[in-house]
Amino acid sequence: MSPAPAHQITGNVSAAHPPTIIVVHQKEKRRKCTVEPLRGRPDFEFRTYPLEEAPLPENYVRLGLGGPILSVDDANHGLLVLDATWKLADRMACKYESVPLRTLPPVETAYPRTSKIYSDPSSGLATIEAIYAAFRVLGWNTEGLLDRYHWADDFLRRNGWAAEQKHRETSP
Repeated sequence: MSPAPAHQITGNVSAAHPPTIIVVHQKEKRRKCTVEPLRGRPDFEFRTYPLEEAPLPENYVRLGLGGPILSVDDANHGLLVLDATWKLADRMACKYESVPLRTLPPVETAYPRTSKIYSDPSSGLATIEAIYAAFRVLGWNTEGLLDRYHWADDFLRRNGWAAEQKHRETSP
């Protein structure tokens, strides 16, 4: 699958937005978790599944497969992201069916697939890749999201964003 055209995934043009809620399955290995470096940032709220029963705020959309394509029209909503293996994420999704589902336009992953038992969807991304791509679609600031992601350069290159990222890093 080829990456989305640049006009579909735009970049950093946003004002403030609600915090992104990341629901992490309790079986997720924190040492392998791509979003772990985001803990403590004020624009992210972490919850543990199935331990926390806190209600979700109104006006959120959930990232996943099979929904309408996420667009800049969703920028006024908060973002709910489920973080787990694909098998566990499918089970988690049932609890959040009331949150409108949105799907990313095609984006290519750089995360190496390692499961010998279960296959990931061909359009599956590492959670941090999905968040980065969603922030771009929504026009939210992506600064610092990929700073500690080992495959960031490859991910940006595969999706045609490497030159743009380098420009932002060198601009005053």
